[in-house]
Amino acid sequence: MSHSQYDPALQSRPAWNAGRSVGIKRPLTQKQIWAIRFFLDREGRVRDRALFDLAIDSKLRGCDLVKVKIGDLVSGVNVRTRSIVVQQKTGRPVQFELTSDVRGSLLAWLECRGGSIQDFAFPSRANPAEHLSVRQYARLLHEWIDAVGLPSAEYGTHSLRRTKAAMIYRATGNLRAIQILLGHSKIENTVRYLGVDVEDALLLAERTEIGAQGGAVPFDVPPFRFRCAPTSGR
Repeated sequence: MSHSQYDPALQSRPAWNAGRSVGIKRPLTQKQIWAIRFFLDREGRVRDRALFDLAIDSKLRGCDLVKVKIGDLVSGVNVRTRSIVVQQKTGRPVQFELTSDVRGSLLAWLECRGGSIQDFAFPSRANPAEHLSVRQYARLLHEWIDAVGLPSAEYGTHSLRRTKAAMIYRATGNLRAIQILLGHSKIENTVRYLGVDVEDALLLAERTEIGAQGGAVPFDVPPFRFRCAPTSGR
């Protein structure tokens, strides 16, 4: 018998997820990404813009994102084009790209932030020697989501982890590539994480037609028309 079966206090306690939206959080669209960036730039929130951009590009879990150090992001005086961190959950390294816009926002923040390569890129304001907490990161995210008029309950820190992965998947259908980028040990985890279902598979299949030589050609390519030679009347 569990404690809750005979403890009246536990029986009356509401479930931890009561009133919350539980399940896979939605990724952001490109339009929503630009809306949040516009808001952060307008408000002069240099740190938050860099944090948001890094979350999108790195595809890291919140617990790994907040622990990124300056040395993970810079080489000399330049922001790296690629970086690698060891994931807390799996102990496995994962590599990610830093695109031009993201390097720009990181450089702007790190110039303001100062510090050494051993310091956390996003320190806690309560204790600058420590990193921003995952809870604070989640709170900031909901501020950004609310600011652009999105339903806060439908988004979470995993929304930012999933955003670029979902875009790449929609563009390529390459689950193995997404598995590597997210640092998943099994491709089944990637399938579940992206919410891939039969409908997704069929849509990808419908976008591709097998050509005469066995190659895949997109449906928007005009079909080849055979030219019939004139008959000789025989």
